[in-house]
Amino acid sequence: MSMPSASATTGTSAPLTMSTLVSLTSLFFMWGFITAMNDILIPHLKALFELNFTQAMLVQFCFFGAYFLVSVPAGKLVSKVGYKQGIITGLLAAAVGCLMFIPSAKLAQYWMFLLALFVLAGGITILQVAANPLVTIMGNPNTASSRLTMTQAFNSLGTTIAPIIGGVLIFSAHTATNAQADAESVIVPYLALAIVLAVMALLTRRLALPAEAQPAQLEDRQASSVLHHRHLKFGVIGIFVYVGAEVSIGSFLVNYFGSAHVLSMPESQAAAYIAYYWGGAMVGRFIGAALMQRIQPGVLLGFNSLASVVLIVTSVLTNGDIAMWSMLAVGLCNSIMFPTIFSLALKGLGEQTAKASGLLCLAIVGGALIPLLQGVLADTLGLTLSFLLPAICYLYIGFYGLKGAKPDLQTGE
Repeated sequence: MSMPSASATTGTSAPLTMSTLVSLTSLFFMWGFITAMNDILIPHLKALFELNFTQAMLVQFCFFGAYFLVSVPAGKLVSKVGYKQGIITGLLAAAVGCLMFIPSAKLAQYWMFLLALFVLAGGITILQVAANPLVTIMGNPNTASSRLTMTQAFNSLGTTIAPIIGGVLIFSAHTATNAQADAESVIVPYLALAIVLAVMALLTRRLALPAEAQPAQLEDRQASSVLHHRHLKFGVIGIFVYVGAEVSIGSFLVNYFGSAHVLSMPESQAAAYIAYYWGGAMVGRFIGAALMQRIQPGVLLGFNSLASVVLIVTSVLTNGDIAMWSMLAVGLCNSIMFPTIFSLALKGLGEQTAKASGLLCLAIVGGALIPLLQGVLADTLGLTLSFLLPAICYLYIGFYGLKGAKPDLQTGE
């Protein structure tokens, strides 16, 4: 959302109850599951509609492009109706997007799949706008990075399970002669997701949030005043390149493992290995939540980023098992990056927290643009060399963790 025009959080933190924490972590799980399903959907649609890499990456372009277009109205919505109603609205919108997969599959139209993904992602965007700052402000401000990292671990649990389930349900239906059956293989998983999301919306109605955790209605300010904060400005770029790099790598893994450079795996087998990529992020987030009680978040962020660069370069320069496992290990390094960048960028912003959160959510559009750019590179330079683009992204994140995240709050308004 760029910035909710009249939304901000209160200056004090609110207590985070167990029931609220459970409800919020379930949301993180669901949008992680849905996002990772794209990694299965991309090679499925690429084969079904005979797309090149650039055309296949329109899946991520439409999905993460929704963050760019929906974030501003989502922020205004959350500011007006509150966090709980915003979460309910996001869940129902995402359910509608899942249901749109049914006519898309029946008619076997690529543009309809892209439209369904946009609607689905619009609902997820509303959830992100409401839930991320809510976790940040509820509880001890000094442990915000650790707390958000812990809830993000359940997001990673969803991304770990999704490729396994999605790969079985979607790729197992592939046939050499029945294109309609291939197209309709997405109906069962996305119909199930729609039902789960609708049930979660009903359960969220019972969620009780402390009054202190509701968005405060404050005087509107220009976005430029928020961007005067150096650590926020660099953090917006950090979120952009991080989401882009993480999504881009995950999007190409099935095709990468199926290439002669790596192991020539069939799609169904390669899809199962994606779970290691996202599973590494899940394990790393539990570890990172503990480590950040003792190690400065920026230092840990810088270390993980530089390790990611080494792993990608290793994968590009080798082949076989080494190329595969070094690329999968990047998932472990990804673990603490999003929540750490997010919380470091919001540090000390007080009333401007929600506006800043809006800009950070807007930057998630990196997940739309960087995979598309890598698709262009894959079509021109080759799939293997295209992974150097995410490596460049991680270099910037290393700079942010070690230097760019240091607050300069005197320059803000």
